[in-house]
Amino acid sequence: MRSTFVCALALGLLSTAHAHQLAHQPTHAASKSPETTIYVTRSGDSLYDIAQRYLRDPADWTQLARLNRVSAPRRLKPGTALRVPVALLRQDGLSARVIATSGPASHTFGSGPQLPLIVGANLVEGEHVQTGDNGFATLEMSDGSHLVIPPGTALDLATLRQTALTGSTDRIVNLQHGEVNTEVTHATKKDDRFQIRSPSVVAGVRGTSFRVNYDGDKGSTAVEVLEGAVGVDAAPPGQTASVAPAPGMPLAASTQLVAARHGSLTLAGRAVGTPVPLLDAPELRNPAKIQDDAVVAFDLAPITLAHGYRVQVGRDAGLLDLIRDLRTDNAHVDVGSLDDGTYFVRLTAIDENGLEGMPSTYAFERRRVSLDATAGRVENSRDYAFRWFVNRGAGDTRFRFVLAASPDLGTPLVDRTDIKDGQVVVRDLPKGVYYWSVIAEQFEGGRYYQKASPVQSFRLDW
Repeated sequence: MRSTFVCALALGLLSTAHAHQLAHQPTHAASKSPETTIYVTRSGDSLYDIAQRYLRDPADWTQLARLNRVSAPRRLKPGTALRVPVALLRQDGLSARVIATSGPASHTFGSGPQLPLIVGANLVEGEHVQTGDNGFATLEMSDGSHLVIPPGTALDLATLRQTALTGSTDRIVNLQHGEVNTEVTHATKKDDRFQIRSPSVVAGVRGTSFRVNYDGDKGSTAVEVLEGAVGVDAAPPGQTASVAPAPGMPLAASTQLVAARHGSLTLAGRAVGTPVPLLDAPELRNPAKIQDDAVVAFDLAPITLAHGYRVQVGRDAGLLDLIRDLRTDNAHVDVGSLDDGTYFVRLTAIDENGLEGMPSTYAFERRRVSLDATAGRVENSRDYAFRWFVNRGAGDTRFRFVLAASPDLGTPLVDRTDIKDGQVVVRDLPKGVYYWSVIAEQFEGGRYYQKASPVQSFRLDW
């Protein structure tokens, strides 16, 4: 069932200073009319040249002549302000560059073959982009705006154009299913348009950070604004989400505003969702921990109203190069194994409506170390031998051995440091239950690291 359409159009006004600057540019300036722009003639200009440079059809110089009552199209007085219909202006194609990709991610143009996304490739208007399970991609526009595409997403680059003379841009992305995270640079032209469209929501911005998530099964769309603002309006019934306003037309003001740190959920067939505050960003417990276990894991400080959490891992602080994306009901999250290196984790809490809250980002170091330890009685003696092996060598590795009568290793019976090999023998232990651990201490790259084996226990009955 087709859901009611919702428009989310950004609010943004051209600043007074910028308007003054445009009004005094030597070649062109914005007109008060939304359907025309002004071109200020220069020495040597003719209507034929102007039409050749800026219009879709050079033969439309005749329309310029009639509109501006020009009787001598070959000789134009410098400094003359000509009105130029925006509808006649040429639109040039823009591209989106692939700056990061991981896992299954592909693109298709028209009826062409499905090809893998490759870093450095330029995608153009009409491309279909899709990510599979654990697939990620990030696209960068010419102005530095970014589209981060998580797993299970399909979208079309419906419009990527720049209008001649005015320089305004039209960038429209049709989200078929899944999610897109958007970092949009501030618009420099009053008619710049950047929109993310789902079958039930159109989100348009002029300098903001926001997320759009379309659930095809429910027919619902979540819009979550991190910075800036997004307006939300109910669109007329029967409007098609893929139809954009005419190029060059200014963005309309919206009746409902979703401000920063707020979200809106619109369900199929229902009224536009009322904006609600987003949950605060979760805190990471023990953020300085070196991730040296077989599996990288994080412990979050629980948030009272959270019904779940999202954990994303990337190779850069902005998480443009994503490699993990998990949702969980638990505040303890395993994200699997990673190669050694420096990574970044972004945490968000999810509320009862499924809206994702504000993010917190932490850097962490992955340095895999495996420390295996065993213990056993030395045959035909009252001695007990403890042995261990560390799989990661370092220029300077020492071991510390601790033996105690309590699980917390408090008040050690044996506490030996600066051990260079992988064995300790303890003699003449009386009957009882004992607990022990060994700690590998390493210096590498001018930094100190330590890795402790799990506390183990054994019983002596002799």
